[in-house]
Amino acid sequence: MTDATATATARLGVDIGGTFTDVVLEADGNRWSTKVLTTYAAPEDAIIEGMHRVCAKAGIEAARIGQIIHGTTLATNALIERRGAKTALITTQGFRDVIEMRTESRFEQYDLNLRLPDPLLPRNRRYTVSERMEATGNVLIPLDRAEVEALADELRDANYDSIAVGLLHSYVNDAHERMIRDVLAARLPGVMVSLSCEVSPQMREYERFNTTIANAYIKPLMKSYLDRLKERLKAEGADCPIFLMHSGGGIISIESAAEFPVRLVESGPAGGAVFAADIAARHGLEKVLSFDMGGTTAKICLIKDRTPKTARVFEVARTYRFKKGSGMPISIPVIDMVEIGAGGGSLAHVDVMNQIRVGPESAGSEPGPACYDRGGERPAVTDADLVLGKLDPDNFAGGSIKLAADQSAAALTAHLGERLDMDALESAWGVAEVVDENMANAARVHAVENGEDLSEYTMIAFGGAAPLHAARLCEKLGIDRCLIPVGAGVGSAIGFLRAPFSFEANRSVFMRLGSFDADAVTALFAEMEAEARGFVRSCDATADIFAEYKVYMRYSGQGWEIPISLTAEQAKAPDEGTILELFEADYAKLFGRVVEGMDVEITVWSVNAFTAKADVAPIAAVAPGAQAEGVARRDLFDQGAGQMTDAAVVLRDTFVPGTCIAGPAVVTEDETTVILPSSRTIVAQADGSLDMRIKQEKAHV
Repeated sequence: MTDATATATARLGVDIGGTFTDVVLEADGNRWSTKVLTTYAAPEDAIIEGMHRVCAKAGIEAARIGQIIHGTTLATNALIERRGAKTALITTQGFRDVIEMRTESRFEQYDLNLRLPDPLLPRNRRYTVSERMEATGNVLIPLDRAEVEALADELRDANYDSIAVGLLHSYVNDAHERMIRDVLAARLPGVMVSLSCEVSPQMREYERFNTTIANAYIKPLMKSYLDRLKERLKAEGADCPIFLMHSGGGIISIESAAEFPVRLVESGPAGGAVFAADIAARHGLEKVLSFDMGGTTAKICLIKDRTPKTARVFEVARTYRFKKGSGMPISIPVIDMVEIGAGGGSLAHVDVMNQIRVGPESAGSEPGPACYDRGGERPAVTDADLVLGKLDPDNFAGGSIKLAADQSAAALTAHLGERLDMDALESAWGVAEVVDENMANAARVHAVENGEDLSEYTMIAFGGAAPLHAARLCEKLGIDRCLIPVGAGVGSAIGFLRAPFSFEANRSVFMRLGSFDADAVTALFAEMEAEARGFVRSCDATADIFAEYKVYMRYSGQGWEIPISLTAEQAKAPDEGTILELFEADYAKLFGRVVEGMDVEITVWSVNAFTAKADVAPIAAVAPGAQAEGVARRDLFDQGAGQMTDAAVVLRDTFVPGTCIAGPAVVTEDETTVILPSSRTIVAQADGSLDMRIKQEKAHV
């Protein structure tokens, strides 16, 4: 193999999580991976350490890496922790308080002490200009350039690092926003600017303004980090293209990521959903519940027809668990998932009602759970798992971290047991049951909101902590089957390497079907497709690019829309009759009937351009064969049975297709541990996945 060929086949996937940074290297048809504690002060340090570890495992130089795909929680954490740049907003006169007024909905109707989340920017950092556009794009009040120049001088004196520009109806006519950027570029050359017409060109000013502010708020931080990362990797020998996973499940260039960092807010979890969808395709599964649990959060996503469910708006930093409207809305294309503060590092406490609560506060990697013996004093989920026998204190994270079981027991007793009159084991059981019920409840709510019956689904569990809790979650949700794929502990990082290059362009152009303009629609789709393809082409100059088309429709007077997919032919030769038929068919599926005699509206148009996904070979199911041989035995607490059991300890790398084992058992590997309770069995499949199913005598009647 030549050096050029070797370089072309070596790819690195990197996922920065709240506790661990996962690094995966693929080269010459092989894969190596590692987990490194996330370094908060300089996240690139953990990436460099992880890269050197996997390169050493593979026996190759960093210079052979030809491509790096990266996902990170840095953008999300900056928004949650309010650690962004000094940012200002310029908006239309009279709309200064939109982000504070929100939608005026009460997400907790009967809470008399309800506190709405504070906006990202206080009122004294929000500025206005005298201008006004109609919803049709006509200028009502022209923008005076001299007024903008005077405002630019005022902003310069206030020493802002970043400026968001969000004007009324700029998604239809962006001339005023672009004039403001021209003035700011001339007068404030060092200040970053984000325009709502580029960041989120969609109707509904609250969501659009908030998204643009979020982009501006994290833009200096993310650009600084990405520049540092590129230079550090180059200095370490990995002088290759770097791409970023975006929230919609595709890959964009590092330059696009630096310009639109808000699209990275859910990049890590999106990689996990792509990983689960790839596993679903290989196993021929049509309905999958993706369960990704790491050190800080758990993510749950519905995957149908091997495609993750997507949305146009999602929330970060919710102040009330499970409550829509209690967070910060971000209006960008995103894989639709539920994310809750339930991870290995989630901290447990007793509330005023003497009930055990877990999360959303996390110990992270600094200081980490009590068992890390790095100064953490409060009990975390990992401490409970250790006391329950789920973890081996001498072989956690491949032996790189030694766990102190006595510290876990002491923390559980001090913070929970003494208050509730329980010993360390019972306290650990309580913590595990609470966190598992939190995740099960989130999955139930998500399924009900989407009209799905989870008993028809197969769970795919990955992330460092998910295989520890997947079986109990299946018991609670009535799910009979769960797959734990190879590389489950670093699933999101593997997902980055499976994702296509993609970009979704959106436009808000209001149009009733009663006054449908086919020529305008054709031109609109052509414009969006050119934009989306241009982004993808900037990442890959030679690949074939495909496109998907959607319109978001509703009956006149309704508040929200449903997405309707169009074929390329329907988008290039649009017909209102065909679009109406598609809308009514999907509407009837969702709500049981159509509404006769009402006009139908289109509010948002979308084109998603992407490179082809790699073909996957279908995997035939493997029947049970030889029994797995244990290397040891240990005490394992079975939460379903409520008692300690004697469990076999089996090494995952001893499994071959057909190897089977019945619970209770513990299957160990470097990056995670699979807990098999007495209600389940496992059969290894051809691709190395562990197929966990309910025992026949325990199956549903």
